[in-house]
Amino acid sequence: MKTIICVITSMILSIITLSAQSFNHEIKAEGSSPMLLGKINNQGLTQDPYNEWFSKNYKEYTPKQSSIDSLKTHLSSYTITLFMGTWCGDSKREVPRLYKILKESNFPLDRLTTIAVDRSREAYKQSPGGEHEGLNIHRVPTLIFYKDGKEVNRIVESPKNTLEEDILAILSKNYTPKYSSVILMNDILTKNGASYIFKNTKKLVKKFKDKTQNLYELNTYASVLFYDNRKEEAIAVLDFNTALFPKEANTYVSLANKYLYMDDTVNAIQYYKKSLEFEENKEIQNKIKELSTTPNVSK
Repeated sequence: MKTIICVITSMILSIITLSAQSFNHEIKAEGSSPMLLGKINNQGLTQDPYNEWFSKNYKEYTPKQSSIDSLKTHLSSYTITLFMGTWCGDSKREVPRLYKILKESNFPLDRLTTIAVDRSREAYKQSPGGEHEGLNIHRVPTLIFYKDGKEVNRIVESPKNTLEEDILAILSKNYTPKYSSVILMNDILTKNGASYIFKNTKKLVKKFKDKTQNLYELNTYASVLFYDNRKEEAIAVLDFNTALFPKEANTYVSLANKYLYMDDTVNAIQYYKKSLEFEENKEIQNKIKELSTTPNVSK
């Protein structure tokens, strides 16, 4: 009997240990600052070196009291998923503020799931546990609000006003998140695929013109797709971006870089050359010369 009790006790302790280890996993890559990856909590954020920015920004932020009073009444019926990067400047600013708002609103932290994503090229803005999959996480922090298991809305990268005011607007169903062009493009890709983008570029340009503030909105989204092994979709978005911003050299450079990454030197050279029509760039000129001397490259 004692043996059985000891075995059961050992199993319980192992489960508790594994559960504790599943949070706040830290990666220390040589030559770069450490970062947390996967599921984390405020205990991880208040340990060194993350506490240096977390505590400072937490203490310095004073939420608007009238907004807090309203959130106390309505926010607790929601669940929240937060994607952030402990390496990201926007996350370092906004996440401590969010925790301050949630505390003052009496929001139970067991209804908050916080996921730290990667900064490396191979796993760009991804979580090792796959929590990002299917959620269109292209910028961090991204704060997703759920009710009855369904996404209600989200705050992307930074609030349009203040965090507490944006959250209230979401609860009031009176909020349009930033980067609406990315939301629209993601919806089109999900429903119609990359081929639809290529075939309907002219029509889509008219649709996106007023929704896209600059070339980097879709560029960043395309990079997330690309390093998530969705290369055809990424190329479609980058190609579309050259039509949306036809006189911006960086749209062509971004497309060329992705082709080069895929060892498609011919297309890489083509788009590097196109970029030079809009901006002189010695580095790009040298890259073209270097690539043009590569064997088996069609001139």
